[in-house]
Amino acid sequence: MRDIVIFAGSSNEPLVQRICHNLSLPQGKVLLKKFANGETSVQLETSVREKDVFILQSGAGEVNDYLVELLLMISACKMASAKRINVIMPLFFYSRQMDMPAVRTGEIVQTSQGTTGSWIAQNGMLIAKMLTSAGANHIITMDLHDSQYQGFFDIPVDNLYSKQLVQYYISNFIPKYTDAVIVSPDAGGAKRAAAVADSMSLSFALVHKERRIETNEDMSMLVGDVEHRDCVIVDDLVDTAGTLIKCAKLLKANGANDIYAIVTHGLFSGDAISKMKETKLFKKIVTSNSVDQTERAKDANIDVLDVSRMFGEAIRRINNGESVSIIYNCKI
Repeated sequence: MRDIVIFAGSSNEPLVQRICHNLSLPQGKVLLKKFANGETSVQLETSVREKDVFILQSGAGEVNDYLVELLLMISACKMASAKRINVIMPLFFYSRQMDMPAVRTGEIVQTSQGTTGSWIAQNGMLIAKMLTSAGANHIITMDLHDSQYQGFFDIPVDNLYSKQLVQYYISNFIPKYTDAVIVSPDAGGAKRAAAVADSMSLSFALVHKERRIETNEDMSMLVGDVEHRDCVIVDDLVDTAGTLIKCAKLLKANGANDIYAIVTHGLFSGDAISKMKETKLFKKIVTSNSVDQTERAKDANIDVLDVSRMFGEAIRRINNGESVSIIYNCKI
């Protein structure tokens, strides 16, 4: 690897440290601070002139501050004559909100919260324009919550998948996994969970939600047989854990045995973890370090999957001009 600099934003420095360790590279130095009025200041302390720069910032925690910090870091590298600026966002910014088409005021649009007649922000398109305008040349992310986000960019976007890590955990840490059922907590994640089930020749189940017009309430139905079997809920993103808990309760009501929850991006905002524990429904909660899990990793009920080798290999291949798509099918 040559002419490469890897910077860490404030959101997930432990992940960058692991990546640099795996690649035997020093971490780029950058001074990040805030003025008294809350403005973010960025000062590069490692030269990036004619270098292949990688900036890692994850869209979790103080998401708005981290986004501005990322934009300033990209701009600073551009002004300092970086050869190429690669942005690594393990969790894509503002992907918590499903991107919806903007509508004119007065038109009725059905959403999960009911109907609305106001403008709906196109978050993915806005974030894409901000990143490219700042100077980003390449985006690397993982398990996009909404795959259409890739189409908003006019620069290369590599969307890595955690599928191999999920399969590794299931086959090595879940007893009698060959008789387990892979479960998607909603229709939106069905393709992701089904891919894991198909690859491992396991059964698949789906929680289907319907909104009753007369009561304006959501009704959940289980499609699949889980009676007397262990269940593995596979999802890409968990915030308040409401959907996950509802799914687990439905599985138990249908006779499931042990329930495992495996999610790529574990935000676990507020008291999400404590609420999951209080239900006593989950045998194990599994997530990746795409979001900083330093404190949660100390919890015996939580297992953290390390994605640093996956991103490290992506960085190596991009820097050497090699194909990144092979990573999708590698056991990393």
